[in-house]
Amino acid sequence: MAKTYIEERAIELAHYVIENKSTVREAAKKFYISKSTVHKDIAERLALLDRDLYLEVKQVLEENKAERHLRGGMATRRKYLEETVKQHIR
Repeated sequence: MAKTYIEERAIELAHYVIENKSTVREAAKKFYISKSTVHKDIAERLALLDRDLYLEVKQVLEENKAERHLRGGMATRRKYLEETVKQHIR
């Protein structure tokens, strides 16, 4: 039986996330789909299509989730450093 476009997309998304250690947001941007669609493809569709691949991508996403607070902190730091630089230039 041939895979549908959505099934192929779910597998392609999983490979992209694993190879690039990307976040759901990054994958959504790359594939021009919503974060909800990425999540549904990976969490629901992929689990039924390829259990081993699902478990592998799930591990990457769990690592991303654990590091999320660090990335947020770095973004906030960068924001305030840029503001400080702009104030000194004025």
